[in-house]
Amino acid sequence: MNRTSARALAVARPVIQVLTVLNILYAVCIALLLGWSFFMEGWPERALGFDLSKYPLVPLGLRAIVVVGLVGAAIVHTILRRLLAIVDTVRGGDPFIVENARRLDAIAWSVLALEVLRLVVVAIAAAVWEAGRLGGFSFAPWVPVLMLFVLSGVFAHGARMRADLEGTV
Repeated sequence: MNRTSARALAVARPVIQVLTVLNILYAVCIALLLGWSFFMEGWPERALGFDLSKYPLVPLGLRAIVVVGLVGAAIVHTILRRLLAIVDTVRGGDPFIVENARRLDAIAWSVLALEVLRLVVVAIAAAVWEAGRLGGFSFAPWVPVLMLFVLSGVFAHGARMRADLEGTV
């Protein structure tokens, strides 16, 4: 392992832990926002500071987007937990294990789910406000999903090769 990789690995664990805490804070804040939205008179116009009378479905759409955000936070939490477990196996010198392949596969599915959630948010926004305001489909986010599935296969293959090698010794 070169020095840059070793430094990145040393920083990875605390960064993932900080991101986990920030993700939990994010989830708590948007859950509070969702609850608050039911009790604040004039929500969301009053909170946003402008008239939304020509968009009567915006309050419902914003609440739906907050719920999607909560689901997204739960997915990110599982990604961070799995990534931390992978980092720990790499730090321990034993990354090519079947469990890491499974973790990477689960992370790939989770990232795929996050991208689907992003498209759901775009669809909700288009339905309740103005189509095209939040963007649309892009191929760019799907490339990391494919890379994660490939990397999962690489780890699974590495784990099989290692098991075969240990069986011949």
